[in-house]
Amino acid sequence: MIATQSILPSRHDIQPAVKGQARVSFIGSRSFLLEAPGEFDLLAQRWIWALSQTVGAWPEVAEVIPGMTNVLTILKETPENPQAVVASLLNAWDSAASLDLAGKTVEIPVHYGGEYATDLATICDFAGLSDREVVRIHYEATYRVFALGSAPGFGYLHGLDPRIYMPRKTVPSIRMEKGCVTIGGMQTGVAMLTGPNGWNSIGYADLQMFDPAASRPALLAPGDTVRFIPARIEL
Repeated sequence: MIATQSILPSRHDIQPAVKGQARVSFIGSRSFLLEAPGEFDLLAQRWIWALSQTVGAWPEVAEVIPGMTNVLTILKETPENPQAVVASLLNAWDSAASLDLAGKTVEIPVHYGGEYATDLATICDFAGLSDREVVRIHYEATYRVFALGSAPGFGYLHGLDPRIYMPRKTVPSIRMEKGCVTIGGMQTGVAMLTGPNGWNSIGYADLQMFDPAASRPALLAPGDTVRFIPARIEL
């Protein structure tokens, strides 16, 4: 069962810290990728959220896609002066105030351990923790959705306890099942597709996180809060 609590969208201005210098790359003739410097943290992502809203209001913009500490801006037409677009993006980044997104809370029931926890033992060895400690640390944390990407509906979640950070595999698993709850570096998430996957599985969530026929296909959205609920622990 998924328990969701709707929260009305609101803006919360956060006092900004010092930003680093962003850089912009060309992606084709009318797309521009701004990459923010610094750490993968909530403060940096709040700037990304703010920048996305600012740039999305420009009349020449067709689509804005916020990513993990980056923003992809797609224009309606190929610009006559691409460097002017780059300058505008950098100026918008420099002046962007920090913005927090108030989203819904999503509780995801997880079967920890069992046949789908194919990498739990490896994480235990790497972290120097027992399987019960790894599982407990994972479900006791509260996560924020930074961005969607990689696969339809996949949420990049921030908030993983550093004690259970686990590098992504150098050789991906050939077939990881859709629904596997995984850890990749300092992030965690739920696999959206069955197939090759370089993240590390510690359990399974039997739910539909993306429905193309729904009015809002993705269960998660940037700014949402996620809690993993231990529906079953099999160790």
